[in-house]
Amino acid sequence: MKTLIIYCHPYDKSFNHAVLTAIKTNLTRNKSDFTVIDLYHDGFNPVYDQEELRLFHDGNTHDPLVKKYLALLKSASTIIFITPLWWNSIPGMLKGFIDKVMKEGDGLSHTVSKTGVHGELTNIKHTYVLTTSTSPKFYIRLFNGNAIKRIFINHTLHQLGMQDRHWLHFGGITNSSLARRHQYLNKILNYHFK
Repeated sequence: MKTLIIYCHPYDKSFNHAVLTAIKTNLTRNKSDFTVIDLYHDGFNPVYDQEELRLFHDGNTHDPLVKKYLALLKSASTIIFITPLWWNSIPGMLKGFIDKVMKEGDGLSHTVSKTGVHGELTNIKHTYVLTTSTSPKFYIRLFNGNAIKRIFINHTLHQLGMQDRHWLHFGGITNSSLARRHQYLNKILNYHFK
């Protein structure tokens, strides 16, 4: 079992990319086996078309990246999401990843019964969501409804079976000092990802 990093940012000079580099350094230094899904670099199409939606309930797809990504999810024990928060939520690219890759059916990502959604990705024992935003964390939590924690982490990822979920956030990115950024990256370099 290994760590799967799901990276969602289009610009390789962004702070998110620096976070990705710090995590890769951390995992390499700790001799952890990892794979990176770079949604933008892979050219992933997050948009459902008519055929993809028709195949959803059968657990099928016509997108080879969807098959590849789901296989990687099923072979991972730890997931690390790296994403900005845009307009108080995850970017459309990451939302499309969840929409298209999470397939309904036994042995896929989830099943649905009269009692609700049952997550099939119970192989994922540790889940980390690392976000950045212009808004500080207290503002997201107290004034924006805390959607990232309440919906994406506590509901969506939970429904998929992902366990031991953690949220690390770097807020106020636009006006942050170089020293504060270095301090955060140093924290990531030394963070214990299980």
